[in-house]
Amino acid sequence: MKHIKKVAWLLSVVMFLSLLAACNTEGEEGSSGETQEVSIGYSGPLSGPAAYYGEATFTGLELAVEEINEAGGFDVDGQNYTIDLVSLDDQYLPNEAASNAQRLVEENDVSVVYTPHSGGIMAQQVLNEQEEFMIMAYSSEPAITEQGNSLTVAIPPRYDGYIAPFTEYAMENHGNKIALLPTSSQYGKDWNERLEPYWQEQGGEVVFNSSIDFNKDTDFFTILTNALENDPDVIFIGGPSQPTAKVAQQARELGFEGGFIIMDQAKLDEMKDVTGTYETFEGSVGVNPLQYSDYPGTAEFLEKYQEEFDKVPGSEAGFHYISAYILVEAMKAAGTVDDAHAIREHMQQGIEALPEDKKVYDIPGILDEGNFDVIQSMAVVENGEVVPVDID
Repeated sequence: MKHIKKVAWLLSVVMFLSLLAACNTEGEEGSSGETQEVSIGYSGPLSGPAAYYGEATFTGLELAVEEINEAGGFDVDGQNYTIDLVSLDDQYLPNEAASNAQRLVEENDVSVVYTPHSGGIMAQQVLNEQEEFMIMAYSSEPAITEQGNSLTVAIPPRYDGYIAPFTEYAMENHGNKIALLPTSSQYGKDWNERLEPYWQEQGGEVVFNSSIDFNKDTDFFTILTNALENDPDVIFIGGPSQPTAKVAQQARELGFEGGFIIMDQAKLDEMKDVTGTYETFEGSVGVNPLQYSDYPGTAEFLEKYQEEFDKVPGSEAGFHYISAYILVEAMKAAGTVDDAHAIREHMQQGIEALPEDKKVYDIPGILDEGNFDVIQSMAVVENGEVVPVDID
């Protein structure tokens, strides 16, 4: 009997010590004592005509998530987290982007969804406030934030800031007659609707106005022939970089010697990968490629990205990379990974806490309507080389 009582007493002591150790562990490591995962969603074109563009956005985000997780994650209110990046293909289709967002919220419990095209973003804005998820929107379309959606953050600078300097350069260097040939997406139509009246207000003439459906068209000779019959000095082109480069290349083959205004979705360095030379774009004006920028974290990011993916990153990758770090800092400042409203409200603190070596771009803050306040720059092609130009 004494032996049985002794064993019972020893078991009680062991159980007490185990409970005490567990309590001490929780006090040191957080409420759960273990690293937890927070899911972040991505819906973008990972197949189809815009797949190259989708890959460029996703890989920048992917690299940031890999770095954050490999560094041990991040702490929010005493709890350590790593990121589970959940990606879905929407083929550049707005309805698919909306469906993907709903699926990410219901199946993966995300509070943040990245989407890199205006049609998909606007389709998600129909439901994101009631479903309480924040859209990290990669589009320069002004209408995305103009409608006052409280849970939308627009990552790149608005494109309407480029219209005046692009127009000034094109008119001074080429002339006042323009042919308008952007992508037929809603983004292209909106760009066109802002450029056309501004061009005319500056004394310019629109001699041709149409668009190109890159989901259907791969040969642009017919539409370019019709445009060139009106003898334009400048052609406005844009959309994903690869097909936009082919439009410029075929215009040169048809004898066009003027300049191109290139909408901000297409990037000069990515277009050069298609044509093999910047000479195709001589006299053009567009946004400044990331590789010609010089911010505190640019060089290190370029090196890491090239090592990981064996290619030079563009602005899509750079902006998604920096935005992921800002998002994490905003979660830390908000004290939550789940409350989309709180995370949005602490986005400014996230920007201010961004480590210097992650500053791939200069982003002083976030504007009231939800746009990152990015310092803009443009570039022109002169003598076969890209020349960065500051925008006043």
